[in-house]
Amino acid sequence: MKGIDDERDRRWYASILLNRLMFILFLQKKGFLDQSNMNYLPDKLVQSQQRGADCFYHEFLSKLELFGRYSWSLNDTPGGADNEINPDGYIFEKYINQKQFGAYYTRTEITEYLCEQTLHQLILQKINHPAIPGSLPARHFDTVSDLLMNLEANLCHELLDKVLPKLSLLDPACGSGAFLIAMMKTLINIYWAIIGRIPFLKDRALKKWLTEIEHEHANLSYFIKKQIITNNLFGVDIMEEATEIARLRLFLALVASAEKADELEPLPNIDFNILAGNFLLGLLKVDAEKFEEIGKTGNLLQNIAVNNYQKMLADKNRLISLYRQSTKFAEDLRNSRDEIEAHKQQATWDDKKNKAGKSVWRSLQLTDFADLHLFHWGYEFDEVLNKKGGFDAIITNPPWEIFKPQAKEFFNDYSKIVTKNKMTIKAFEKEKAKLLQESETLEVWLAYQSLFPHFSKYFRLSSQYSHQIAVVNGKKTGSDINLYKLFLEQCFNLLRVEGQCGIVIPSGIYTDLGATGLRHLLFNETKMTGLFCFENRKAIFEGVHRSFKFIVLSFEKGAKTTEFPAAFMRHDVNELAKFPQRDALRVKTDLIYRLSPDSRSVMEFKSEIDVSIAEKMLQFPLLGEKIEDVWNLALTREFDMANDRHLFYTEPAEGRLPLYEQCH
Repeated sequence: MKGIDDERDRRWYASILLNRLMFILFLQKKGFLDQSNMNYLPDKLVQSQQRGADCFYHEFLSKLELFGRYSWSLNDTPGGADNEINPDGYIFEKYINQKQFGAYYTRTEITEYLCEQTLHQLILQKINHPAIPGSLPARHFDTVSDLLMNLEANLCHELLDKVLPKLSLLDPACGSGAFLIAMMKTLINIYWAIIGRIPFLKDRALKKWLTEIEHEHANLSYFIKKQIITNNLFGVDIMEEATEIARLRLFLALVASAEKADELEPLPNIDFNILAGNFLLGLLKVDAEKFEEIGKTGNLLQNIAVNNYQKMLADKNRLISLYRQSTKFAEDLRNSRDEIEAHKQQATWDDKKNKAGKSVWRSLQLTDFADLHLFHWGYEFDEVLNKKGGFDAIITNPPWEIFKPQAKEFFNDYSKIVTKNKMTIKAFEKEKAKLLQESETLEVWLAYQSLFPHFSKYFRLSSQYSHQIAVVNGKKTGSDINLYKLFLEQCFNLLRVEGQCGIVIPSGIYTDLGATGLRHLLFNETKMTGLFCFENRKAIFEGVHRSFKFIVLSFEKGAKTTEFPAAFMRHDVNELAKFPQRDALRVKTDLIYRLSPDSRSVMEFKSEIDVSIAEKMLQFPLLGEKIEDVWNLALTREFDMANDRHLFYTEPAEGRLPLYEQCH
């Protein structure tokens, strides 16, 4: 591809072009184009070639506004082949997910379980209520299945008018849209149960509603999906390319039910539902009247975020005076002598030694934040954040990587020489000095490295992420900034009170010392509704070590956990289907506090017998507890090939010892 110099822009544009070609291809395969011409694209190419060379793109493809003019159809049955393109298609996940950056394809068993577990709980929460004296009797359903089996007219009205259309459901790391598709399917099943019940109810309003819908829409399934996509689904991803794929996949799902061309309707505009941006950086809520106050008291990123947001509003001729005040404040901030707030560390390069030099402090500029993809939730999703108080449900599988500079990530984005599939990490490091001899590459590399110290400090000190660091036995824990931990706390921030969250994250959340603060958050400010731990022995996540453990976690914001259903060291993803109704242990937080009073770490109980043994163990001193005049045991973390890399060698030598890893 010529004419686009930036490699990232080329990739993005190529993705757009391929998406739209797929769009035409499926219209063609379904017989929706040019009087059912099944050879539409090749015919148009031949016609173009007859008019002249190299004009197919300029004369034909570039002039189609396909997403506004057409829809298309395909089978959306799950479980297709790896190379099958459909809404459930594994090919989308393989295309967009990048394992070297901590993004992995999430199995449909996990997405469907989390969506049902989370959304069903959300719906029951809105439908169930205690008795209201003199007004309403108590209403309680244990499961959504129980609810749907007992649908009566008032329930149908409530679900159709007040509950289902108003649900706000978010995936903040949406990737190619796997969780968004699963959310939609969960709601579709509920809509169809209601619609199937209406003919048997003696309610004129409901029957009139259904009759009008069937009259106005040739395909009822298309109408239901369009309602859900337009009203309920929201997604964010830092990769713009991913959001483009997610929109395409939702359109695929939308028109999958069409059997003939006259059933198609214009596609909805979901440009404001699925957006690109940095989930972790930006304002949560927006109150124009408080901007000036935030500017005077907030931390650096908040100030810059305010300025950035003000500029967006000023471009729309709104709040111009506040924008000017904010700009003036930012100017004062840059002139401040406070190095922590108004300066940043700038990476340097030592030409003589041909390696990284000592970082220097320099004045902070607004341009330092131009490429950070700041995402202001209160601006982008005003109705949800500012008026409703947050999302009803957040379901996601966030990145699992540590926040630090990575040569592979950098060269994947900026170097034309290195490709992610042909070089190892060691090869990257070996070639780095050579590649950085290019002045343009060096400048970008130093700017890339300079981001991390400043934002590491922000993530550690910001009140928005106050549970990342905890003090255990007088020492701070959580020095490694793990993206999944930041995502977990940000999900909590974005939920409304009583909002539901379902998330897939590493098992370190319930064991690691560095996650102590987040366990405090989960136990004391949420009600945990499920913790299911997998060991990756059967490669549930491809490319992840077989001994790696991760959890499927669900919780409700605004309550307290006294006990929760849990399962540990499972290997078969199909076991999720019966959890927590079967084979779940009830783990009491009181027992956790007694077993681990400082860090609140959770033991991996496999059976009730393990729990009983743990209770008996509490009759004796805890491991690590300091007792006078006897031998004591000191506990430390295991060797880490990232943080302890200076201890690892590939060849034996004097004074070196072999290190063994236990394999199961």
